[in-house]
Amino acid sequence: MQGIKFYTVDLTKIRGRGVFKCPGCEIEISPDDKTEKVYIILEPVMKEDSLEKILLQCNRCKSQIHLTGFHTLHKIR
Repeated sequence: MQGIKFYTVDLTKIRGRGVFKCPGCEIEISPDDKTEKVYIILEPVMKEDSLEKILLQCNRCKSQIHLTGFHTLHKIR
């Protein structure tokens, strides 16, 4: 029996609108998908009053993905 795999995906390394493939099974994960068929949000992680990362879980392979890079997005705005 395999355990849960953990990955980190840095938004600053993704081109476009935040769509990326799950590092575990390569299913496409899109921030525009509101259905929770592909992934679920486990927990947003805040640092002071800024979003530091979001913990996601892929519904296909059950990998947990730490989505980072939000600090850079806040600087752009």
